[in-house]
This record gives sequence, C-alpha cells and structure tokens, in this order.
Amino acid sequence: MDITAEESFGIATKRQVLAQIVVCSGCCCGRTDKGKPEIPVDWLKQTWKERRLQKHVQLTISGCLGPCDIVNVVSMITGEGQRWFGGIEGAEPFRWLVEWAQETADLGESAELPAELLQYEFQRFV
Repeated sequence: MDITAEESFGIATKRQVLAQIVVCSGCCCGRTDKGKPEIPVDWLKQTWKERRLQKHVQLTISGCLGPCDIVNVVSMITGEGQRWFGGIEGAEPFRWLVEWAQETADLGESAELPAELLQYEFQRFV
C-alpha cells in the first residue's frame, strides 16, 4: 500500500523545494555600522530572482540565527540535513552559494558543495 506525504504527515505542500538557504541578517551579521563584514542581501535577492531559483532552492533572509560570535552565518537545509557556515567575508563565498543553488536546480537534486565553501562550515549544535 502506497502512503502519500499528506497521509503520513497530515499536511502537504504543492511547492516542493530541493533546499533552503537561510542567511542571517540579524543583530550582528552584515552590520557594517558595527564594523562587521557586509552581506550582499540585495545582490542575493536579485540574483535568486533573475535565475528563478526560488522554486528550487528557497532563499530566506532571516533575523538572528546565532551564534553571534561567528558573524555572517548561513544555514543550508537539504533532504540530507542541515549544515552551518559562518565567518563569511567578501562576495566570493556568496557567489559559491548561488552557483551551488543553480547546480542543484539544474540537477533536480542537491549538488555537491564547492570545496572552497567547506572552510566556513562549523558544527552548530553538540
């Protein structure tokens, strides 16, 4: 007997995404007025829109994700789980996230992360 997602979870969504990128833009992250590195929020939003990524990889600009001692925190959520990245400075790592999202959308499944992005990964919870 096949069980649908709606039957097993009670609620179903018509919009199935492959992943979600959550970018912290809270009390510390991206706050150049506090001497913190910039987050290119407007560029990310515009690029996501131009590439029509939202229906494949959702981009969410969030309030504080913590931990605040690591600035410019990004959470990546896929079917495989959640990964955390932080201490991101400069535009290049955000370009890598966009390229990953594009590749994921093109493949129809979670793409392999760029090796360069792994230097920013940290363990959020113990």
